[in-house]
Amino acid sequence: MPITVLIVDDQPMVRAGIGMLLNAETDIEVIGEAGSGTEALTRAKELGPDVVLMDVRMPGMDGVTATRRLLTGSQPHPDHLLRVLIMTTFDDEDIVVQALQAGASGYLLKHASPTEIADAIRRVAAGDTWLDATAATRIVERLRQGVSETRDLTALLTPREQEVLKLVAGGLSNQQIRELLFLSEATVKTHVARILYKSGARDRAAAVALAYRSGLVHPQDPVPGGLPS
Repeated sequence: MPITVLIVDDQPMVRAGIGMLLNAETDIEVIGEAGSGTEALTRAKELGPDVVLMDVRMPGMDGVTATRRLLTGSQPHPDHLLRVLIMTTFDDEDIVVQALQAGASGYLLKHASPTEIADAIRRVAAGDTWLDATAATRIVERLRQGVSETRDLTALLTPREQEVLKLVAGGLSNQQIRELLFLSEATVKTHVARILYKSGARDRAAAVALAYRSGLVHPQDPVPGGLPS
């Protein structure tokens, strides 16, 4: 089954261009488009995509508000979990932080290559996170600012769970974590599920933000094992 995508952007040419690129991938299928945040809510309910590729700056309801409404409360299609990948031309930390806090699973700039866009969609659809590498350090620093209280993850999580969370924060997929730690993929998924349950995070992106805010992970930390993020 291909990964189904809904493209949300107020510019028809942008939607058409991205759609053409994504439909060239054998495992990705664009099933719909929307030109506004309001239309995105309707189309997501009608179509039930796996991933919504969401622009942020649009007339009327912006992408951050649409993301929050899509991911707050009941999902449009409860049989599978909808993921939102923010995509914008604006390298704006405030917008990115707001989008992640609204529940987005990642952030991508529109000048990303077709390969990067497709890879980001695959990662997000698989339950991973995706942060544009040029903005990641600034974003996590912003997420840490102004937080007076956070959970002590070293007390909540076992050493192995902390290790897995650090790898998730380093941008590694379940497959990469499995290979690095010599675990089965089912075991990795179990560790991630326990991390989410114990930390109270709604998804991997929220768990990563919490890891940075709590000091368990720092932006300058190398990715364990030398794997690329």
